[in-house]
Amino acid sequence: MKKSTDKKIKLSLMFLFTLFVFIISFGIGRYKINFSEIIKVFASKFIYIEKTWKNEVETVMFQVRLPRIIAATLIGSSLSVAGAVYQGLFRNPMVSPEVLGASSGAGFGAALGILLNMAYASIATMSFSFGLLAVFLAYNISKFSKLNKTLSMVLGGIMIGSIFSSLISFLKLVADPINILPSITYWLMGSLASIKISDIKFASIPIIIGLIPIFLLRWRLNLLTMGEEEAKSMGVNTSILRIICIICASLVTAASVSISGMIGWIGLVIPHFARLIVGYDYKYLIPACIFLGSGYLLIIDDIARILTTSEIPIGILTSLVGAPVFLILLLKEEVS
Repeated sequence: MKKSTDKKIKLSLMFLFTLFVFIISFGIGRYKINFSEIIKVFASKFIYIEKTWKNEVETVMFQVRLPRIIAATLIGSSLSVAGAVYQGLFRNPMVSPEVLGASSGAGFGAALGILLNMAYASIATMSFSFGLLAVFLAYNISKFSKLNKTLSMVLGGIMIGSIFSSLISFLKLVADPINILPSITYWLMGSLASIKISDIKFASIPIIIGLIPIFLLRWRLNLLTMGEEEAKSMGVNTSILRIICIICASLVTAASVSISGMIGWIGLVIPHFARLIVGYDYKYLIPACIFLGSGYLLIIDDIARILTTSEIPIGILTSLVGAPVFLILLLKEEVS
């Protein structure tokens, strides 16, 4: 009982931390907004407060920064949860949301859309579609393989991801080096700079559809980590549960990558941090990944905005921070 209470307290503290980072992110950037102004502007939407701030403050907060802050919250939580699900599903701590090729497929779809000079909405749709296609192909390869289903799915995902990565390289080779190639390269680095409300609306539907079943079924994920036989002996239909988890994790991964580009390491590192704080029980691990993933990507995005005069692609920063942190965890034998 005491352990359960401790974990709930930790989750509450993580939520408050994420909420604090969410609020202060509105004030971070080239146009500085102090904390008191942020609170007053938000409060003015619910109660009467005498206006003491410039019109530009509300414009920057709600039209420029709100979309990318919401995007960072959604994407950070989605990739973290997807990583935790895949690690439990395949019982492998080194697995990330890229394991079934969703990120590479989504990257190819976006690169193809940019090459064909499509509208931004069409590029996001292409990216999302090819991300799901990659997972579909990896899953079907495992169905026809004579190897262990889990192993064959991972190997199929690696193969499909490699194929799409090669196709991305081919598109970059044939793209116009003046106009198209820089756009493809920048998109692949990952960024939230050009996120709009329409992008949030596009990605939020599959993300919510994917996260809700995972959240509701999180206690069953504990049984999958015990192995097929143990789960079946407790009355769990492992085949259906595995398919649901794969579909949901793939949905949130493809949707996230489709609007932000390829942002790595979040789905690999954050679940390990969450386990250090709340343990291995998915009842607490999934909410912890939601809070930690959101807060982490918000912080990285804030750093990207202020570190240099020209904004650094967020995918570069997540790799620069994530790789050393994961190495420290590995050396301390905390990765499990």
